[in-house]
Amino acid sequence: MVRNLKRPDLILPDLSYEIIGSCFDVYHEIGGKHKELYLQRAIAVAFSKKGLFFKQQVIVPLTYQGVKVGKYILDFIVGDSVVVELKSSGKFRKQDYEQTKQYLVNSGLSLGLLIRFSEDGVTYQRILPPTKLS
Repeated sequence: MVRNLKRPDLILPDLSYEIIGSCFDVYHEIGGKHKELYLQRAIAVAFSKKGLFFKQQVIVPLTYQGVKVGKYILDFIVGDSVVVELKSSGKFRKQDYEQTKQYLVNSGLSLGLLIRFSEDGVTYQRILPPTKLS
């Protein structure tokens, strides 16, 4: 579905719209003051009902010179394109942004959605990977 957007420069606007809409659907039905795990399960149901292709709890390795030195666990990758990181806290913190950027760097994906649930509603931020300096 193509929408009449005021910002045609947005990355993956239609998929982002569907992802964020799913989160609002969950919030409107069960609220936002739940454990992150329960919200994640509900969002997986919402994604499925919308027919979105997604992977949940995706393990992405961190390597140094070809050697695995750690791993990241992403909440969701949707459409093989978007990292979705959920939070159920009061406010976004700087480390939430940095975590999502690091997920983008290590996954090679071009868009992250940092989504926060609270008793007041759903807020979100679009995150792009850091640009490489040459």
